[in-house]
Amino acid sequence: MVELCLPELTTEQVETLCETAEAAARKYIQAKVNSKSIDHLDLTVEAQGTKPVDLSVEINLVLNEKDAPCVDIDALVKEAVDQAHLASENFLRKLV
Repeated sequence: MVELCLPELTTEQVETLCETAEAAARKYIQAKVNSKSIDHLDLTVEAQGTKPVDLSVEINLVLNEKDAPCVDIDALVKEAVDQAHLASENFLRKLV
């Protein structure tokens, strides 16, 4: 984890941070898996605090029975979480 020297974030910046992280995770999953293969996708991004910001990303992904055996869901979810954190870090770096 990288610590950035940031000013205290506004409510709008925290909301944008969460939206950015969620969009990055969703985009990553949709790029790797056909949307018809997804039975359920639940993404939750929460930011606690404003200085420092603690970002929590949770993903619940269920694929249909036909495609589920062909995909390592745990690895896909981990990579999507990593992409969410990377996108949020990039967003925060632009604020510095």
